[in-house]
Amino acid sequence: MPLQHQDNGQQGEFFKLGENGQRVAEISYIWNGDQQIIANHTWVDHSLRGQSIAREMLDALIDFARDQQLKIVPACAYVEVMFRRDKSLQDVIAPALSF
Repeated sequence: MPLQHQDNGQQGEFFKLGENGQRVAEISYIWNGDQQIIANHTWVDHSLRGQSIAREMLDALIDFARDQQLKIVPACAYVEVMFRRDKSLQDVIAPALSF
């Protein structure tokens, strides 16, 4: 299941589709100006939990932020926890939110 990305200029998401074409995982964000995105939701279907799918999507979001020179505001509990745990992600955290 390759990761897919959609962005309409106001919001975006990285997601995976299952064999039946339905979404089985997603991490979404909202644009906050032109230099920040708010990571507001992460979801992984119960059947895929424990397979590092959420981290794979977070890594894609972080790569996107780095490529676009964006900062991320972690409004989603999963993203906030991962930012606290993994100090290598500090470069993409919105400045007022450094952990």
